Amino acid sequence: MKKLKSREDIEHLVNSFYAKVVKDETIGFFFNDIAKVDWDKHLPKMYSFWESILFGQMTYKGNPMGVHFPINEIQAMEQKHFDRWLELWRTTIEENFVGENADMAIYKSENIAKLMAFKMELARRL
Repeated sequence: MKKLKSREDIEHLVNSFYAKVVKDETIGFFFNDIAKVDWDKHLPKMYSFWESILFGQMTYKGNPMGVHFPINEIQAMEQKHFDRWLELWRTTIEENFVGENADMAIYKSENIAKLMAFKMELARRL
């Protein structure tokens, strides 16, 4: 197992993760059917997002929360969806990487998922 230490490692992680997501019965439909994700655009954004989160490289430009609200209006993004996202993310990291940055990627994803789940639920109540 190798350490998560470069943009190339992030690209491998993100690509491996989304290969699972698109096939997943619990959350894949958000990407495939609702958002109809353009992977050529989405993946580089996710590389930059995680590069910014893990390495402090301010390469990400965007509002991840804002992008999810319109999807949540079409189909509720519930706790079970975020739990599955986390499960796939954690598994992908553990299959490929070890070390401090791998642990940090899991820790940060847990915080992101908690905040996103809370904000999506709150938005549905308003």
